[in-house]
Amino acid sequence: MSAVLSVAEMYRADKAATEHGVSGIALMENAGRAVAEAVRARHEPCPVVVLCGPGNNGGDGFVAARHLVAAGWSVRLALLGARDRLSGDAAHHAGLWDGVVEALDESAVPGLYGGAGLVIDALFGAGLSRPLEGAARAAVEAVNADGLPVAAVDVPSGVSGDSGALVGEVAVRAALTVTFLRKKPGHLLLPGRLLCGEVVVADIGIPETVLTGIAPQTFENGSALWSARYPWRRPDSHKYHFGHALILGGAVMTGAGRLAARAALRVGAGLVTVACTRETLPIYALAPSVITAPVATEADYQALLADRRKNAVLLGPGNGVGPQTRGRALAALGAGKAVVLDADALTSFEARPSDLFEAIEGDCVLTPHEGEFGRLFADRDGDKLARARAAAALSGAVVLLKGADSVIAAPDGRAAINANAPPELATAGTGDVLAGLIVGLLAQGMTSFDAACAAAWLHGETGAALGPGLIAEDLPEALPAILRRLRAAAPARAVDSPRV
Repeated sequence: MSAVLSVAEMYRADKAATEHGVSGIALMENAGRAVAEAVRARHEPCPVVVLCGPGNNGGDGFVAARHLVAAGWSVRLALLGARDRLSGDAAHHAGLWDGVVEALDESAVPGLYGGAGLVIDALFGAGLSRPLEGAARAAVEAVNADGLPVAAVDVPSGVSGDSGALVGEVAVRAALTVTFLRKKPGHLLLPGRLLCGEVVVADIGIPETVLTGIAPQTFENGSALWSARYPWRRPDSHKYHFGHALILGGAVMTGAGRLAARAALRVGAGLVTVACTRETLPIYALAPSVITAPVATEADYQALLADRRKNAVLLGPGNGVGPQTRGRALAALGAGKAVVLDADALTSFEARPSDLFEAIEGDCVLTPHEGEFGRLFADRDGDKLARARAAAALSGAVVLLKGADSVIAAPDGRAAINANAPPELATAGTGDVLAGLIVGLLAQGMTSFDAACAAAWLHGETGAALGPGLIAEDLPEALPAILRRLRAAAPARAVDSPRV
């Protein structure tokens, strides 16, 4: 259920379903009935206005209206365009509606919602390619202004199903969105996610087997995506089974490295060493679980990289921007380690990002926010999902493009959208914790994509559990409760598979 379908892939799924013997008429009947059932499950009977568009989305609206009337609800239906212009499955289901069909034109909009308790938005689906205009725009602006609860069919009208962006300037603000078979990127990416409200994924009779032929490469990030490969301990485990993370500590902003180290330990790394200057060593040594290693020269740093037991390296948090950070990042990549590059380690390559990309060969995760992303990938265009995918393909690394709707993209085309991050994570140091979680999971043998996905999800879940008032220091300490919950639901085979 974690697969996410693009608009084109959903069209392919519909077509494949008909090839499997499921008629379009049946699919539309099931879709409209699912909308009506979702509305009935959340609302007491009330007067409903159903806004129907001229395509299949409008056909779903006719079906929903029919089922609500059959359940005793009062329904008023307004159609954008002429009824005799409908075609195919939409025309069939419009023919089964024996109520009044009002014309949805701009003159009708002022009185459209009088006495209504609920609106069903069946104007346009996920594939809308041009801005709302005329009567459609007026109807949407009016319902948004009135503040009536809206149930949207597929996606709120005015929202792109592929990007979550507004197609123009106006879109429906829905309290509920009912979509079919699988979510679309627009349900998860901002601002679409905020406009969808609660998202219900309905089974409308499309066989699950159609997904085999489509082979989706986009997913909603969640434990189902990676938990079977999570490196749980077992009774005969010891710390050396779970890797040794090396974190380059900053000489001035020491808090960043300390947060990352604490997170790496909490997420399960067997050992964590912070490499730092002799002057800052006492600060890092305040954490008794962390090993400290003084680095006075580049030879000292190279000696740490030469230790094969140190299998994952994090650079960037608090390190400073400049040639030293750049050189140390290249050295880590050349040492055959799994590498996480964050913050200053990314900006240090702003002038010559190709130097970084050419050095990436093995497991590597880049964790830019939008500003850092622009410095490395200045010519990347498109929506967030497309940009992250292009960046991963160009760099050869897993790219975690951070934000409230973080996207994790792999060079092979896979991508996951993380939608569980609460706004309370928008505070200093939380990105350092995220980087520490990733390096801790890499040290335990998770692949770059799995580690980045798991870390992003754990980060969001922990933030949501803490809620208002959280600061970055709280996150590592609250993580064990989230891990206990995750382990309780983990497949038995994951518990029996430590890294050796």
